[in-house]
Amino acid sequence: MVYLAIKEMANISEDVIIVTSSLTKDMTGKEDSFRGPAIRALCRITDASMVQSIERYMKQSIVDKNAGVASSAISSALQLAQTNPDLVKRWINEAQEAVNSDNYMVQYHALGLIYHIRGSDRLAVSKLATKLSHRHQVRSPHACCLLIRIAFKVLQDDDGDRNSTLFEYIESCLRHKNEMVIYEAAHAIVNMPRVTGKELAPAVSVLQLFCSSPKPTLRFAAVRTLNKVAMSHPAAVTACNLDLENLITDSNRSIATLAITTLLKTGSEGSIDRLMKQITSFMADLSDEFKVVVVQSIQSLCIKFPKKHAVLMNFLASMLREEGGFEYKRAIVDTMITIIEDNPDAKDVALAHLCEFIEDCEHTTLSTKVLHILGREGPKTSQPSRYIRFIYNRVILENAAVRAAAVAALARFGAHCEELRPSILVLLSRSMLDQDDEVRDRATTYYNILNKDNPSLYNQIILGSLNVSIVGLERALHAYTLEPGDKPFDMRTVPIAVETREPAAPAPGAVPAAGGSEAQVVATQQDVYAEQLAGVPGLSGLGPLFKSSERSQLTEAETEYTVQCVKHTYKQHVVLQFDCTNTLNDQMLENVTVAVDTEEEGWRVLGVVACPVLSYNKPASTYTILAISESEFTATFTCTLKFLVRDCDPTTGEPDDDGYNDEYPLDDVFLGIYDHMQRATKPHFLGAWEQLGERNECEDTYVIGHVKSLTEAVKNIVSFLGMQPCERTDKVPDGRSSHTLLLAGQFRGGVDVMMRAKLALSDGVTMQITVRSTEPAVSAIIAGSIG
Repeated sequence: MVYLAIKEMANISEDVIIVTSSLTKDMTGKEDSFRGPAIRALCRITDASMVQSIERYMKQSIVDKNAGVASSAISSALQLAQTNPDLVKRWINEAQEAVNSDNYMVQYHALGLIYHIRGSDRLAVSKLATKLSHRHQVRSPHACCLLIRIAFKVLQDDDGDRNSTLFEYIESCLRHKNEMVIYEAAHAIVNMPRVTGKELAPAVSVLQLFCSSPKPTLRFAAVRTLNKVAMSHPAAVTACNLDLENLITDSNRSIATLAITTLLKTGSEGSIDRLMKQITSFMADLSDEFKVVVVQSIQSLCIKFPKKHAVLMNFLASMLREEGGFEYKRAIVDTMITIIEDNPDAKDVALAHLCEFIEDCEHTTLSTKVLHILGREGPKTSQPSRYIRFIYNRVILENAAVRAAAVAALARFGAHCEELRPSILVLLSRSMLDQDDEVRDRATTYYNILNKDNPSLYNQIILGSLNVSIVGLERALHAYTLEPGDKPFDMRTVPIAVETREPAAPAPGAVPAAGGSEAQVVATQQDVYAEQLAGVPGLSGLGPLFKSSERSQLTEAETEYTVQCVKHTYKQHVVLQFDCTNTLNDQMLENVTVAVDTEEEGWRVLGVVACPVLSYNKPASTYTILAISESEFTATFTCTLKFLVRDCDPTTGEPDDDGYNDEYPLDDVFLGIYDHMQRATKPHFLGAWEQLGERNECEDTYVIGHVKSLTEAVKNIVSFLGMQPCERTDKVPDGRSSHTLLLAGQFRGGVDVMMRAKLALSDGVTMQITVRSTEPAVSAIIAGSIG
């Protein structure tokens, strides 16, 4: 207790020299029960200037015969390594001697210290793992687990070399006496990059044995790992189906849930009916968090076996009718929507179930979401009139937000279905007397638009969407208010919306965040870049940012200087942002720039924004401004990092007065047609296509000889052009020899572009493309870029 008190009170004391002397005396004394706690307390309170005075005692303690003293010294060394890494590196010989200790904990701590010291040196770590794995020199189960993790990290960095001694060592640990080591080895194998079914077999066999273990922890670990394997290698887990079925009735609900979700991923089409009956028997006993996991597994199963959509949809519908929280209901609705998008045959059934759900839905967010889906998908069904009653009931019975969404859905039916338009106008006229301003304004607007019998207007206002960044729109409107003059606001200056990743699903047992049901406007990465670039001298006059690319590495991760590049596209310019990091602690770089050169005609370097100082391990950026060529829109740039080097003291960081110029070669930067294009969503492609007209249309035919399937051809075209696939045409049905791909985008400068590609599979893929845009030159650029 005295040592614990010293550790806690040392931070508030101004003079700890007396305590330090006493602890040093205890540390070197003969009472072993005092020595270990004294070492831990001393290393906790000693500052950097006093550490060297106890270095000799620490080295002796690391190799002490008493396991408690040695373990305390090694664990304290790990703490000191955070503040005095150079000092602790000198204790490597003692740590290597401690690895050979007979005591399990000393061996484990010593291995951890050695890895911490040599962790930044890949070659040294590889040699350490290879040496210790030879002849199984490590006997401690804890140290074995750590060595397996080190070996896995080395294999991962070496891109999963299966012929190495380390992989053989991990496989041999599957036959270890300790269950913890066995599981760690199996876990490492199943997470190995590009692992094959043959390599997985021994690990899956071990996990299968754990499934029948009397220990709940082992059963949970095994079934959780098998669940992960089933996502990428379901065939490898099929052998465990019988054991997993026995776990469905496990008293631990977490194990039962993981077992059933694993079976859903590995089961055959014929076993789905039986699995659904088994799930129904225990669903009522699960919490909402585990029910969400089951729902997500059913979603993947419905995509895997589309012919079983009726059974799975009925199960989801029964779950919708049960009691449950918002997150649970939202997971079911999202699953149904995903199934609608991936399986056209399930559309009618899913929409019918969603219509029943909103009749008794208490969540406004979900009601508006379902109404949006009904408005988007309902008019495209064979009998769209069947959904009108359900939608109009929301206008009568629900709150203002739901009524507004219902009015918008009715308007989409009126714009899409000419035979229903008179009835829709009658319903909208009744909503024009609504008490809420938003509902009344929407009804009035849609009523007057539908009365004009103008399909172009329908597509632009009702069926189309305002595909812009909300944050970017706010910034553009604010800038417009600050500009003098009567020039009208141009929507083409607003960056279009960029798709953001969906937040990860909550883990089982996690508490949902308060207010999670409310929609939030989140700034995208491009919005962040736009704000960042606006503050860089020399870039503010380039106009609104059109597009920012993903980061690309221009150097290896282990080199002395690491550089990443981000391409920012404007209307007439491209800015190359180079994010640089100096990994050498004995150098400071000044006036850092990147020299850019290309052989393509018309591209010119207009300016460079240098990075004044690049200190050790502190990332900074330099920018190169390019004028876009009027004839060549793709280019390859050779890049060279140039800088002034000043040697400095690694400890203090103080640079020398003298320096010398140096340069460092970087990988090339390629600018493709996709850097000039933003994805644009067109909910009603045919209407938007007709609106553009044939005036600026270009056609051409190409043969893609190196492509062997339509799916691969579609993927390559979308990636090359950077356009958005519309109406789910990026998914090619199985067994098809022809396919039509519909793409939409926006070329820099706010030019709308649409493309229709008819693909036919023969000897390669023959492709006939038709491009339309608001500018004839852009149509020619896109049509000619593929060749």
